[in-house]
Amino acid sequence: MTNMNEAFFERASLADLPAFGVAHETNAKAGTGCTVVVMPQGAVCGADVRGGGPATRETDLLRPENMIQKVHSVVLSGGSAFGLAASTGVMDALAEKRIGFQLGSACVPIVVEACLFDLLVGENVFPGHAEGYAAATAALAAWEAKATGGTLAQGNVGAGCGATVGKLLGPQAAMKGGFGWAGLKVKDLVVVALVAVNACGNVCDRTGRWIAGCHDGAGNVMDPREAVCRAFAAASAAEDAPCTNTTLGVVLTNARLTKAETTKAASMAHDAYARAIEPVHTMNDGDTIFVAASGEVEARMDAVGMMACEAMRDAIVNAVTFAEPAYGLPASR
Repeated sequence: MTNMNEAFFERASLADLPAFGVAHETNAKAGTGCTVVVMPQGAVCGADVRGGGPATRETDLLRPENMIQKVHSVVLSGGSAFGLAASTGVMDALAEKRIGFQLGSACVPIVVEACLFDLLVGENVFPGHAEGYAAATAALAAWEAKATGGTLAQGNVGAGCGATVGKLLGPQAAMKGGFGWAGLKVKDLVVVALVAVNACGNVCDRTGRWIAGCHDGAGNVMDPREAVCRAFAAASAAEDAPCTNTTLGVVLTNARLTKAETTKAASMAHDAYARAIEPVHTMNDGDTIFVAASGEVEARMDAVGMMACEAMRDAIVNAVTFAEPAYGLPASR
């Protein structure tokens, strides 16, 4: 089925957003990794955290009433709260280039982060300083060379390496999640969504067909409402299971937005989660979306928010359809 977005928007990639550089650091053996977005010249950034179990860093800075107006990196990481250590490596990589908030002779990179829980997949290993530093260095190189383009890998990479979906009936019925991205543009306005899908719930495509989530062992993805009923009947509802979830997204745009507007756009982008994932924003999810705006193009916030939602929905589908079977988990493809 043709994606209806193609009737209204042109497809876009990170090559259309030269203010940003993106790179992954992946530990396939351990089943974890991180994805780092750098914006060396700074970008206005907002966030909306909806899940009940977030692991985040510096999100209070993004509140519109607070001082900092621009950030220099957004980090998505596996490793649960341990993965917050990846940001220290990102800070060091940026500080070496004198990228950051200048205070006299001091340079403090502003780095925000959100983590997902993948500790029970592969090995009990998490991204730390070394992984954050490596991903940031690669992202800076991509930015300098304008080399990220349309080549950023999807599937079992970066923050999506150890991601899984469909855990309402426990890990034995889960499938492989992953990392995905998608971009749209109208004239000069560009919006690109990046996402690591590690949801408690199932994922559907634009036709409403469940493409990844709780499976019945015979190659079929169950309706999540059936899975919920089974879980409660078996006294094994998701609330009693390990907290192994969270979908993390970043929306990048060249629009000129205020902090309040990026925060509102992040809120609108969460509609994509609700349309593509069921259930979503549960107590066992730390669902978070950042929006970063580099400011080259005048645009209405509502247009950015709508495009962000549409791009994010496609990115979620890409995350699970590009994922490959791994760690004993089947995949959509």
